[in-house]
Amino acid sequence: MKLSVIVPVYNMAADGKLQFCLDSILKQTMSDLEIIAVDDASTDDSYQVLLNYADRYPEKVKVFRNSENKRQGGAKNEGLKHASGEWIGFVDSDDFLDSRYYEKLLQKAEETGADVVGTDYTLVSKQEFMPGKTVANNSLQQCGVLDEAKHKDLVMRPGSMVIKIYRRELIYDNHLDFPEHIFYEDNCAGTVWMLYAKHFEKVEEPLYYYYQHDTSTVHTITEERCRDRMKAGELLLLETKARGFYDTYREEIEFRFIETYYVTTVFSYLSGAKRIRLSFLNELRMGAKAYVPNFEENPYYVNQIGPEERKLLHIQQKNNTCFLLYYLGLKWYRKLRYRK
Repeated sequence: MKLSVIVPVYNMAADGKLQFCLDSILKQTMSDLEIIAVDDASTDDSYQVLLNYADRYPEKVKVFRNSENKRQGGAKNEGLKHASGEWIGFVDSDDFLDSRYYEKLLQKAEETGADVVGTDYTLVSKQEFMPGKTVANNSLQQCGVLDEAKHKDLVMRPGSMVIKIYRRELIYDNHLDFPEHIFYEDNCAGTVWMLYAKHFEKVEEPLYYYYQHDTSTVHTITEERCRDRMKAGELLLLETKARGFYDTYREEIEFRFIETYYVTTVFSYLSGAKRIRLSFLNELRMGAKAYVPNFEENPYYVNQIGPEERKLLHIQQKNNTCFLLYYLGLKWYRKLRYRK
């Protein structure tokens, strides 16, 4: 088998999302593939939809089911147990693919000898093959045989895992997997996996359709999901230390931790949470300082986090209550100016 496509599934039966996704994989111009679909204890008809596809395409579709919900990471890990392909790819069960997606990625791999190949994605709000805004996930500067400088760049911006294919040996020889029971599992796994890659290439086309809808993870902000992002940051530190990467890429890894655990979480929580708890903000403040005491001196933090965000977070590091009052006052002032 040339390619295994792992599809983690949780409650995607409504509006034909799951069917549209699976059909786009089955219609690939590259036909030597299998779909490993893992139902993560769905409470809707997703599992029945998968069984129906397995009945219709027994040579293509294999279906497995987790007895408990382990989130996407747990479903992907289950899929990895059953995948037989020389290459492994992942597709979110509400997204869909250009029919040439895997053919083009595998052709690039064969031409270059890469062990990871990626592409760009396009943001869409309808289930149709009309490209929307293109999002470039990796740069051409990151491509080629990977030296320390390129690996540092990939630690900083590894890109999404669903728009890549990975050579089988990269995953299984290095015992790679995903964090389970949390959202944002790719924030840890994506970086760790790329540190093992020896040669990365990219197809410069938006071949993956990222379907945005009301139930997408990116549209839902809760304290629970914020804690999952914090956990992903913690696991990134632990994994890179345990695997011997931390000392070589310390500045890059510490910035990625601070960006994931602290910066992104603070501002997404403030902008989207229905109820803001001062104690949770304080937990974020204390955690960031405990893990990376001098993060404000990190050169990537200084150069890549905006001056206003750095000013606000510096205030929080001094006084959590003053920070929240200042932030809310600034938000109120901007709303007032906008109305005028």
